[in-house]
Parts: sequence; C-alpha cells; structure tokens
Amino acid sequence: MAGGSGTRFWPLSRRHRPKQFLPIGTDSPLIVETVERLAPLVPTHRIRIVAGEHHVESIRTHLPALDARSVLVEPCARNTAPCIGLAAIHVAHKDPNAVMAVLPSDHHIGDGVGFRRLLQAASERALQGEIVTLGITPTRPETGYGYIKLASDEIPLSTGMGVSVETVDRFVEKPDLETAKSYISSGRYLWNSGMFFFTARNILTAFERHLPELSQILDRIAAAIGTPGYDAVLSAAFADADSISLDYGIMEPITQGDDPTPVRVIAADIGWNDVGHWAALADFAETDDSGNVIAGDALVIDGRENIVHSEEGLVALVGISDTVVVRTGDAVLVCRRDDAQDVRKIVDALRDAQREDLL
Repeated sequence: MAGGSGTRFWPLSRRHRPKQFLPIGTDSPLIVETVERLAPLVPTHRIRIVAGEHHVESIRTHLPALDARSVLVEPCARNTAPCIGLAAIHVAHKDPNAVMAVLPSDHHIGDGVGFRRLLQAASERALQGEIVTLGITPTRPETGYGYIKLASDEIPLSTGMGVSVETVDRFVEKPDLETAKSYISSGRYLWNSGMFFFTARNILTAFERHLPELSQILDRIAAAIGTPGYDAVLSAAFADADSISLDYGIMEPITQGDDPTPVRVIAADIGWNDVGHWAALADFAETDDSGNVIAGDALVIDGRENIVHSEEGLVALVGISDTVVVRTGDAVLVCRRDDAQDVRKIVDALRDAQREDLL
C-alpha cells in the first residue's frame, strides 16, 4: 500500500512526495527498503503496489525492476479496505487461492531475516483459510497506535516453522495513556502493525459478508480486468466506494460477530517502526553521542535529543535540546519533539491559506 498525502513529514514530504519515497532515517527510500526486504522470498513479478496516479512516476523511478502490471492505480483515495480489495481482485484474477501479504510501504523494519520468517509462518496459516496479522510486541504505553487483544482462553497454535500463533479477541482503537498502561501491564495486547495475510478468495468473501456495497463495486471492476474498458470502469466504480479502513470494515466485525473465519496474530519483535512523525526517527536512526539524529549539513553544540535534517545549507543549533529542525529549499520547520505529531496542522493551515506551492 503506497498511498499517502505527505503531511506528517512536512516540509520534506509533500503531496507528490510522501514519506515512502524518502530516505527518512534510512539509506534508501522506505518503499525501496520494503521491496528489497521481500526480495529473498517474493519474486519481483509477484509484487503489486497500489497507489494514486500522481505517485506512479515516482514508483517507477525508485523501482525500475517492476513491470507494467506491478502498479495498480487508485483513481481516488478511499482508505485501506478499497485499496486492499482492488489488489485482491487482481490477484484472484490470476489465482484465487494465492496468499496475499498486505504491507504498508512506509514502515521501517530493522530485522529483515526475522520478518521474512514470520511472513512465511503467517502465509502458512493463511493457506489454511485464516486471516493473520503481525502484532508488534509493545515497548511502551503508546497512545498513537491501535492495539490487538489476544484471546485469553485459547491455547497458542504453532506453525511448521515453530512460530507461535495466537487467536485475536478483538481489535481496539488508539487508547488514552491510562488505558494504554493497563494494556501493557496485562500482557495480552500487541500493537496493530497494519500487516495482514490471507488468500484472495478469503478476503473477498469477507468483503461480501461485511462490506457488501464495496464487494459489488469490486465485482464490477473485476469483470473489466483485461478488457479495453477497464480504466473507465475502474474510474467510475472506485469513486462510488466509501472511505473505510480494513480494521473497521472487516477485522472488527469478524472478531466481534459470529463470522466463522479464524483471525490469528503472530507477536513480532522485528525492530518495527511506523515512522509516524519526525520524532520517531530517534527510535531507530543513528544518533551521535548526545542522542541527536542528524541528516545533511547540520551542527549541534551543547544540545541533546534533537532531530535535525537539512536538504540545503547549514543548520546550526546551540544550547537547544528536544527540538525538531528541518530545512528544505523553500521552508523551515521548528517544533518541540513532543509536538512532532502536530506537524500536519501546518499542512492544514497552508491548505486553508491556499499555499499550494508548499503542499
């Protein structure tokens, strides 16, 4: 999944250059690292990237080995359920029983070997008709992530590779701090990574049961695959889809209703980070002796725990700590690290002021 509006890493990220196309705390753009992480297991011709039309050129520039079939274009943004549904009908057109690994293109994973082992284990369970997700072993009471609650009365299962698999009780929304603390202390909650595994047939059946209107839209598009009228049908039909996430539209009703589909989770300790905002770089990027993350031409004197990124010209800090400073050719961002999640408010203000040149 390679959509994105480029708000949380402004001014480096923009509408036509969201974070998946940027090397944020990494050597290569995040989308390139995502594909390279899969390379030992998944041939390039089996990868499909779902993105908006305005991102296609960037995808082809960063991933020239992908062929023309690899990019599935969303005519408009409609959240993760329609995005995944679009991919599913294309996979099902080739093989309804193929396992789909649904992965965000803009996450960081430090342990590629461990990730691939869990991917194989999750795929094994998915082939048995289950929906599987990776749940990240939490390291703190985080309020910015959704959580997965483990079923307390289920005996953990195991894959042929010896990976432990547990049953999901339910998916829960982002909690407040006190609730997050209770989740951590219980030992029965994992962070929701947004990574899912299922066969194309299985997820399309779930759409029929729980999102019937979207299912009918996907059927219209599926019928046009391989025909001259595909683009026109896609454009008209996809625009009719409601904007809804897979978690809310599929995972929550399956786990809270009488749907017989087993939903499993594998606890993952793989150096995962969703790279949600500038301050997140401190969790995985290289730091100096004072805990500063520095990229580009920058100098920090008598300062600690700063995030400094310069695309153009020198950025110098003296006696400043716990601050984010980002300089590009046309903008400078300065904020406290604790306020990094609010950078999108700047984008909203620029949009209201019709500053399209900075979006």
